[in-house]
Amino acid sequence: MTYAYLGPEGTFTQAALRRVVPAGPGRPFPTVPAALDAVRRGECAAAVVPLENSVKGVVPVTMDQLVSAELHITAEVEVPVTFALMARDGTDLSSVTEVSSHPHALAQCARWLAEHLPGARTRPADSTAAAAREVAGTAPAAGAAAVAAPLAADLYGLSTLATGIGQRAGAVTRFVVVAPAWFPAARTRLDRTSLMVNPGDGPGRLLDILAEFSSRDIEVSRLHSWPTGDRLGSYRYFIDVDGHIENPPVREAMSAIAGLGAGARFLGSYPRWGRRREQPA
Repeated sequence: MTYAYLGPEGTFTQAALRRVVPAGPGRPFPTVPAALDAVRRGECAAAVVPLENSVKGVVPVTMDQLVSAELHITAEVEVPVTFALMARDGTDLSSVTEVSSHPHALAQCARWLAEHLPGARTRPADSTAAAAREVAGTAPAAGAAAVAAPLAADLYGLSTLATGIGQRAGAVTRFVVVAPAWFPAARTRLDRTSLMVNPGDGPGRLLDILAEFSSRDIEVSRLHSWPTGDRLGSYRYFIDVDGHIENPPVREAMSAIAGLGAGARFLGSYPRWGRRREQPA
């Protein structure tokens, strides 16, 4: 069973993959859409992609893919995020003029970069590891450096100029495993269900939807609006709730939301990360 992931080697996504399948085969792809396309084509059984970060929020490209793709979340994994600044041997901090990385990484390190490299320009890359690999290439830009996971420096033969440069200690990124499976993971006592809901037009529609959960004592752990693209002010909502789709209250809430005339799409039920798994009740 081959897993696609956002590559190249040395990304935080690869670290997430290793937490899901420590010894399983992984195949890197340059972008999130490319990794998910490999799953759609049947080249890979599933993909591991970043969903949200505790500092900078959701990853837009993944949100866009969950909107358009008939894929389902089968698991989640959280990875602590620590950033390092790295460059080719012989480059010192004072000579760095350009820093590249994934936009989320650049945002999380913006304060440190502004303080220590105020004159350096920043450039986005498809991933942190892709930035490191480019800096290590045969003809990098003069004064080029990358922000990436500390592991990437060893993988690509770079020198580490600084570590722990993120805005906040203890930052965590949540990754999800996405597969074309219609059947949810086996129920435990500590599950999460992800939904995408289009409330339709009319005042109070979102409140009516949320009331179907609160009236059944279902905890809503995440609520995120995302534009439909139809017109300004038109949104769909990504909702995470505690519980499994096979739990009667969650199943009843889904039926009730459909009865309100709202479009609801089931995105998956899976064990919550970091909690002790127990046998179904």
